[in-house]
Amino acid sequence: MRGFLALISSLTLLTTAASAQDAATNYPNRPIKIVVSVPAGGGVDTVTRMVADGLRKKLGQPVVVENHAGAGGNVGADYVFKSEPDGYTLLASQPSPITVNPLLYKQLSFDPTKFEPVAIMTKIANVLLVRPDFPAKDVKEFIAYCKANPGKVNYASQGIGTTSHLTAALFEKVAGVKLVHVPYKGTAPALNDIIASHVDMIFMELASAIRLHQAGKARILAVATKERLPSLKDIPTFAEAGVPNFESGTWNAITAPPNTPPAIVAKLNKAINEVLQEPELQDHFSKLTLQAASGSPAEAKAFITQETRTWGDVIKAAQIPAH
Repeated sequence: MRGFLALISSLTLLTTAASAQDAATNYPNRPIKIVVSVPAGGGVDTVTRMVADGLRKKLGQPVVVENHAGAGGNVGADYVFKSEPDGYTLLASQPSPITVNPLLYKQLSFDPTKFEPVAIMTKIANVLLVRPDFPAKDVKEFIAYCKANPGKVNYASQGIGTTSHLTAALFEKVAGVKLVHVPYKGTAPALNDIIASHVDMIFMELASAIRLHQAGKARILAVATKERLPSLKDIPTFAEAGVPNFESGTWNAITAPPNTPPAIVAKLNKAINEVLQEPELQDHFSKLTLQAASGSPAEAKAFITQETRTWGDVIKAAQIPAH
């Protein structure tokens, strides 16, 4: 009897594996939807639409991009988490909804660790961007101003738990300053208020910040990288400005609902990597100072796990309360 049950179990597993492989062979045979967890116009949205256009050509099916923004990316993440794990609904997000949001929200209706990582699309450095009329001209002056006006300097972020929020929390700790957090629902509204001088500063990804800096609508005081950036050779690193070991970057990832068949994840990963390596897209990314990423689903999973650990430690050290 036991042998018979073991045989049935083995046959079931083989049938399931064969079915999953068949699904990947025929995939995709209808439109794919990519849900972006931020409003239209932000960095994740821009990158996703470029990649989606490449996937459409590569896979031979329409790839529709929808914005489901809100609650630090949780709205979009929840939608995808509860979708069918068939490869036809994917999540494009900033780090927070698939990394640290469980530490920042008392109740989540999804488990970020259960998503199936497909690929990291881009990585990009963060910079300190201040309003155009902020009195400090460099980081040393900025820190001195913050210390002379404790609790009066405010900073924007794309929302609670975003890299811009957590980078500012880390900066408060290492620089010994006290700032006031003003969370926004995405990149565009936050930058609009920086330009209008309604808020003082933001830690922002280079792609969004550099155009404002070059146009004189805001000013970059430092870059959160080990070395100066080729596109901003006259802007110092934080280490050069007197804040050692202060580095921060952000990234955009594609993930799939829990239990999406590995064969479908692998097929998507291969297509996305090919799109990211295309000269036309590389040229677009270069103009936006974006760095295309690549790698296997396993490498994406390891990267996301490490980022969760790194920024989780920041949240705990800064005692950022869940809400």
